[in-house]
Amino acid sequence: MEFLELIKERYSVRAYKSTPVEEEKLQKILEAAILAPTAANRQPFRLIILKTAGREADLKRIYARGWFVQAPLVVCACAVREESWVRRDGKCYADVDTTIAFDHLILAARDQGLGTCWIAAFDPEAAREVLDLPAGFEPIAFTPLGYPADRWKPKKRRPAAELVRYKS
Repeated sequence: MEFLELIKERYSVRAYKSTPVEEEKLQKILEAAILAPTAANRQPFRLIILKTAGREADLKRIYARGWFVQAPLVVCACAVREESWVRRDGKCYADVDTTIAFDHLILAARDQGLGTCWIAAFDPEAAREVLDLPAGFEPIAFTPLGYPADRWKPKKRRPAAELVRYKS
């Protein structure tokens, strides 16, 4: 698929089929995340893949919406700050690098015909408990991963004139 078309067609899926995700597709999606650019190529992130079957109650502690557990998989992106590059002024890039990798994952999922929905409004303490995260792993975002059971609708976006500034 042409890249700009892929971006236009990606949307936040809020209804999923229970159809399993093929391992080959999952590996391509994970490869896209691993290939994402990160500051100083440190890759200070971890991706945790969970099968939803049998874990619905635990996963709903993290994010209570029913569609969150409809997909066969849920992905959590975690930042690992101690592995991150830090700018001279102290700015740690772990969150930035993790979100870049997660965005690559989400776009690759769309390219494979799968749906996702970026979730930031989750319970971080429940996420740490349910995922049994080691110290230093900070959950940044979640997404279901599966085949959409809903339909794409055109996105509303602000015009470039509001978002882009040119300086000479």
